[in-house]
Amino acid sequence: MPRAGAFWFHAVMSSPIRILADHLVNQIAAGEVVERPASVVKELVENSLDAGCGRIEIDVEQGGVKRLRVRDDGRGIPRDQLALALSRHATSKVAELRDLEAVGTLGFRGEALPSIASVSRLTLTSRAAADADDADSAWEIGVGADGRLIPARPAAHPPGTSVDVRELFFNTPARRKFLRTEKTEFDHIHQLVRRVALAHPEIGIQLRHNGKDILSLGAAGGDERKVLDRLNALLGPDFAEQSLALEESAVDLRLHGWVMRPAFSRSQPDQQFFYVNGRMVRDKLVTHAVRQAFSDVLHHGRHPAYVLFLDTPPRLVDVNVHPAKHEVRFRESRQVHDFIYRVLHRRLSQGTLGVTTEAVPDPTPDAGPPPAQIAGRPARAFPAVGSASPPRPAEVRDSRLSYQADLAFQRPRAGARSEPSSDPEPMAPEPASAASQSMPPLGFALGQLNGVYLLAQAVDGLVLVDIHAAHERIGYERLKRSWKSGEVVRQPLLVPVPVQVAPREAELFASHAESIARLGLIVERLDAGSLVVREVPALLRQADMERMVRDLIADLAEQGRSTRLEEAIDGVLATLACHTSVRANRRLTLDEMNALLREMERVERIDQCNHGRPTWVKLAHEDLDRLFSRGR
Repeated sequence: MPRAGAFWFHAVMSSPIRILADHLVNQIAAGEVVERPASVVKELVENSLDAGCGRIEIDVEQGGVKRLRVRDDGRGIPRDQLALALSRHATSKVAELRDLEAVGTLGFRGEALPSIASVSRLTLTSRAAADADDADSAWEIGVGADGRLIPARPAAHPPGTSVDVRELFFNTPARRKFLRTEKTEFDHIHQLVRRVALAHPEIGIQLRHNGKDILSLGAAGGDERKVLDRLNALLGPDFAEQSLALEESAVDLRLHGWVMRPAFSRSQPDQQFFYVNGRMVRDKLVTHAVRQAFSDVLHHGRHPAYVLFLDTPPRLVDVNVHPAKHEVRFRESRQVHDFIYRVLHRRLSQGTLGVTTEAVPDPTPDAGPPPAQIAGRPARAFPAVGSASPPRPAEVRDSRLSYQADLAFQRPRAGARSEPSSDPEPMAPEPASAASQSMPPLGFALGQLNGVYLLAQAVDGLVLVDIHAAHERIGYERLKRSWKSGEVVRQPLLVPVPVQVAPREAELFASHAESIARLGLIVERLDAGSLVVREVPALLRQADMERMVRDLIADLAEQGRSTRLEEAIDGVLATLACHTSVRANRRLTLDEMNALLREMERVERIDQCNHGRPTWVKLAHEDLDRLFSRGR
């Protein structure tokens, strides 16, 4: 008896081969381009950005299903090109193969408008720029229900373009059934507009839903303060204040933007924005590099928050690898991965105090030579975002100068030991101006609270330190330096651990065996699918080595690299540091507290402990004045 599949195959093959109608072709393409209303907004907004606009207005009704209108003040479209704009594979952005190999625009395929028009009632209205022949008048063109163009007619419209999309999926009810609620669909639109607004602070953006203003953002131009205000408006009022600014360049790569301090990580990856040449992307390589840079400062289960921009020549990145252009492919993916990792690792090491690192460790032992101009170079000290280098004038005139002068009495004297003297001799107070100039970033200790917190006065406010957390990070960094400065201590196993894997997995592991051995894990290949663990790092002698090897193979297959051994070793060192740090309720002298502050200023990643919690916070003078309503 013939199988059911045979009947289907015979039926298909017996049908004649024919060329699809243009409208059907557009509807098939719409399945790739138009997933939901937010997809329409994405395509239209990208066209507006490519047109060089300075402002975009987005009107949404009923989550975008009933109506979507995107208006810009860009260059516009001349009357004789309106019909072409709605034709398949018609674009002004690509003319030859060389252009496709170095795409510098957000859109380039010429599929968006005809695909959208095939599943909606679309009207395109435009007035060309002032230098065009028909710049004095605007023209409107539409698409009928049968997919045919409605001839252009005069319209009233300022310079720029409007695309009005009504009744999305009216002629494809099966697609419409897959849409979610009005709130869900609008949330996707809102998230999309936020991404665009973060990437283009020079563009004014207005978003309305059912006639109500949701976002109204003016163009920031080159004003850094306005850029930070936009960050706060889109990501929360504390984002700019609690984030670290970064900017580094190497060869053809430039990474800049902001990363939230690890102490302010999130339970969900909902504030992770990464752009390549202004294009929002979701890329496994980028995600892995970022996660690896945060691996030593982030608590398990938490997610970093960041807004990062990677600039690279268009010829080094392929943006034509995903139907919706969500992904990209880098020509030198390994170099990009290591560059992102090194820049973020360096910046997180500096923290808000700007601690300079001597070198950044390779992301993996076999990472190869680091990108030029990055390895072995002292990092710049970045100021904390939102902080001002000189303190602003005080509103409370009767306190700050006297406090700064009084601090001179407790400064550690030259040559003094860390132990407190039985009868300390006070030093003469320095002038207030000299005190502020010579005061270290974390200031000088005032006292201890409940045996848990250290209070210190800095030049610009009150510093509170979690003593145990700070000492834990100091001890952890010291242990890591000691571990990495000497040879890795290996522990031979009395009973070697066999691991059965697929032949290709065994071959993959064997190709990385030499680099893994430098971390203390000695694994031999017995036959096509058999590995055996002979020696392990001494710190991991109690670990499940079979599971470790399998996890390493999985990482190598997926990423081409693995950091599991380093992470496991760091986990043991973190536990040791926690058990050897200062415990709560231990009373410290002023000299001991000041010694802890000075050590904190020299240690990398001191802003948070090994578990991702903050080690210190600062209350600025303005915050204290606000608490007590002073100067008002």
